[in-house]
Amino acid sequence: MRIGELARRTGTTPRALRYYEEQGLLHPDRRPSGYREFGAGAEHTVRHIQLLLSAGLNTATIAEIVPCIPDGRTVLAPTCPELLGVLAQERERIDASIAGLAAARAVLERIMGG
Repeated sequence: MRIGELARRTGTTPRALRYYEEQGLLHPDRRPSGYREFGAGAEHTVRHIQLLLSAGLNTATIAEIVPCIPDGRTVLAPTCPELLGVLAQERERIDASIAGLAAARAVLERIMGG
């Protein structure tokens, strides 16, 4: 499928898809005309990229993770156990952010209530 169709199917923009390609996250084929041609699995890949970006991961980390997500599943392939440590660090970073936001919310509640 072409870039516009993939953008429509995934709710993103062609510009974002070109950025993902530039970062090594997507690998479309090129037609003789120069147009990008995305395979059937690209839709799942883009959805994984979006999910991982929303979790706060950077594109370098996502580039390591995406090849380890087989098919349309969100489970790491057994061939990529080395990523579990990286993911655990990311989870700790997210937990710390959540704790910081909860503390900020508590301060706002105290201010508003008192």
